Amino acid sequence: MEEETLKTEEEKEKPAEAIEEKGTEIEETVETKEEEKPEAIEEEVKPPTREEKAEEEIVEERIYTIPLSRAWIMPPNKRAPRAIRIIRSFIMKHMKLGVRKEEGEEEPKRLTISNEVNERVWSRGIEKPPRKIRVRATKDKEGNVTVYLAEGD
Repeated sequence: MEEETLKTEEEKEKPAEAIEEKGTEIEETVETKEEEKPEAIEEEVKPPTREEKAEEEIVEERIYTIPLSRAWIMPPNKRAPRAIRIIRSFIMKHMKLGVRKEEGEEEPKRLTISNEVNERVWSRGIEKPPRKIRVRATKDKEGNVTVYLAEGD
């Protein structure tokens, strides 16, 4: 508390003009900062959302109706996993996702099956997958393929 009283006494001893000058300097700096802020906000560009990135990166998009009748040849408790394997092999064949590594390519291409497709195959359980399924396969710049359920299904 003694320090506070000393500071106030020192301020009282200083002429009023010096205190006013400090106040004006502070006000000027505040004004310049306020002027800079709107310009900075206008220059900022919002980063694209995840959906926009996905739309920009799509190189190729195809819609397929995949027959899953071969899955029904298996025993009942192995049909849904077999249907997923059929979907995977069908897309790898038709979207040209070979296992071999091309020259200059660093990472192998990937195939991703979305949750929607998986849930549709497993919707009636392991014993009764659908006889066919309609999917949308998209390939991005890097060659990765993602399989979605086709719209309207």
